[in-house]
Amino acid sequence: MADILITGCSGGGKSSLLQELAQRGYCTVPEPGRRLIAAGITPWEDPRAFLWAAADMARADLAEHLEDQEPVFYDRGLIDALAGLERLDARPAVAELGSYRPYDAVFLVPPWPEIFCQDSMRRHDLGTARVEYEHLSNLLPSLGYRTAELPRISLAARADFVLATLGLA
Repeated sequence: MADILITGCSGGGKSSLLQELAQRGYCTVPEPGRRLIAAGITPWEDPRAFLWAAADMARADLAEHLEDQEPVFYDRGLIDALAGLERLDARPAVAELGSYRPYDAVFLVPPWPEIFCQDSMRRHDLGTARVEYEHLSNLLPSLGYRTAELPRISLAARADFVLATLGLA
């Protein structure tokens, strides 16, 4: 099991979980969207172009770790970008992916209002984040993924849950 996707609701603790896994010595890949925004490419003027750029970055991330034998944890990824495009009435994610399923395991982060916050890179509200989550929670099984939903527990306990689920604990 090499490629593990952490996806779900914005503001649900994905990036914090990835930081915890990195501190434990695991390879992690930051969210493409946040890296694009940090580089000055934003979703606010042209959301479609932004999501295509995020998809391209996610593909490059997967290619970079293609030969890795140890687990690689991705903060969002290709499916997230394609799901965003699907929500904008672009091509369906399944049409873009074909039979390609890049992730070996997927963990879904549910909405968690108590920790949700907006920042300069996350301008949308919790309602929009919930719509995003609902779409992903329906899309992933339609792509053949069985997801494990992360419980709303402490950060360390969440990391323990992920590692135990993967048989890495």
